[in-house]
Amino acid sequence: MRDIVEAIASEAGALALTHFRQLAGDEIAEKGPLDLVTIADRAVEALIVQRLRAAFPLDGILGEEGGAIAGQSGRVWVIDPIDGTFNFVRGGAQWSVSIGLYERGAPGFGVVFAPVSGQLVSGGTEVVPQLNGVELPPLGPWHRERAACGIGLGGGVPLPERLAMLTFMASHSGVKLRCCNCATAAMLELISGEADGYLGLGESAWDVMGIWPVLTALGAQSSLDWRRVELGAKLRFVIGKPELIGQLSGLRLAVDGSG
Repeated sequence: MRDIVEAIASEAGALALTHFRQLAGDEIAEKGPLDLVTIADRAVEALIVQRLRAAFPLDGILGEEGGAIAGQSGRVWVIDPIDGTFNFVRGGAQWSVSIGLYERGAPGFGVVFAPVSGQLVSGGTEVVPQLNGVELPPLGPWHRERAACGIGLGGGVPLPERLAMLTFMASHSGVKLRCCNCATAAMLELISGEADGYLGLGESAWDVMGIWPVLTALGAQSSLDWRRVELGAKLRFVIGKPELIGQLSGLRLAVDGSG
């Protein structure tokens, strides 16, 4: 399975990279404030859906750009053709192709490909995590005095909740914030050692499904109980090193797991 999905992600990333290098203003359409979709998003998702259907015909598919196919196996491939579209259209490097497998009520396997940096990450509950074909070590040690956490502020959560979360993080957490407008890029920083976790307030399943099982296989814990969450819900969670989860235990709004 790893080889098949990595090949799909690599092909999709190459297509996205072609659009990235040729992006013109008339290719950009608005889905909503700070939520952009391009011709590339739709083309990449169509490619991924086609390849997944050929490889896993009994599985369902849920894509950010509207791809929704009911399956017969109980498994669902959750895809974000270009996570970090805002960065993509601005010419930034922090965007990626994300393909994750949702099975038995939780993320089970995922592949993330960041074409600009060439990072190809895969793994899950029964698949040893790898970066560009090399086995990844467990997450590094926790150092409270230099703790850092990525942050995402999705538009689907009311402004008062977002402000309350920022107030808590700035006043009470003792953790530095990092924001790059791409959930998968921010969560990849746990692997590189640049961050200790990721705080999401309003993310969707396709934003995190590809990288989530890789991180949990490396020792990350989270506040989110996937069994209580619908795939279409707006997610509130912290994922990262166990010590970070404890450090942010007072952040009630972000860790309740409700949509």
